[in-house]
Amino acid sequence: MTENQSFALPRIGLWTGALDAVPAARAQELAAELEDLGFGALWIPEVAGRDPFVHLALLLSATQQLIGATGIANIWARDAVATSSATKALTEAFPERVLIGLGVSHQNLVGDLRGHHYGRPLTAMREYLDGIERAPYTAYRPSTPARYVLAALRPRMLRLAAERTEGAHPYFVTPEHTATAREILGTGPLLCPEQAVVLETDPARAREMGRAYTSVYLRQPNYVNSIRELGFAEEDLRDGGSDAFVDALVAWGDEERILDRVRAHLDAGADHVAVQALGAHRRDVPEQQWRALAAPLRELATPV
Repeated sequence: MTENQSFALPRIGLWTGALDAVPAARAQELAAELEDLGFGALWIPEVAGRDPFVHLALLLSATQQLIGATGIANIWARDAVATSSATKALTEAFPERVLIGLGVSHQNLVGDLRGHHYGRPLTAMREYLDGIERAPYTAYRPSTPARYVLAALRPRMLRLAAERTEGAHPYFVTPEHTATAREILGTGPLLCPEQAVVLETDPARAREMGRAYTSVYLRQPNYVNSIRELGFAEEDLRDGGSDAFVDALVAWGDEERILDRVRAHLDAGADHVAVQALGAHRRDVPEQQWRALAAPLRELATPV
């Protein structure tokens, strides 16, 4: 595990794929606004949109102190040498502002989309980290460490995250998962769960937006296997999830209810919570939610 003591990851950040839905120049403007609003970290995904390393370079160049993180960079999208080189190049340009989340992704996104063989996930990740460690780098070297976390959900991947990286970035999880993950990781490694939120007090409307989110991930066996371990019944996982399931995965309501859920992750052992505000439609940019939540989340992020 890399030493993380000097890495100033704030307690609260934002997770969003919405910046892919706007021109690059507008994405940079939004990143600068998010920094001005007090958000200290911004997590971006990888599926088939902008390359996340290129996207991070664009966003970090438009901000002054914002930490840019990938949630996650798919290990099947580039070999270990390419990832190592990109991470070191970004880290050299933006010292202590880069955190690369790596993940094994899913069969359909690896085999069907990219045409690769989806091997044993844990073995593949271990070998990939080996490749990063031995990767050459002939460009000007960064003055600070290249930092990685793993998109880890279950015990063996969490243990690998603790042993070989800064820590873990669990996605589509509950505070109960966070508590279990902290026990597995121990006290040193970073634990940075994602938490989906909807700033909407009407239950039917909030759950409609939440179910649009949960239905995507309930089609992926990796997430379903993790969720089953939290004790949900099979009927909870049908048709996008029961109301109880949606309520467990998506914090909705007013600002205080959302803060309560984020606080629950922190109380369960999270070092950082990546808050994902959900829009009414898949490509919506939830600007109003970001602005409304900025002050309360900033207050929550301030140590007492």
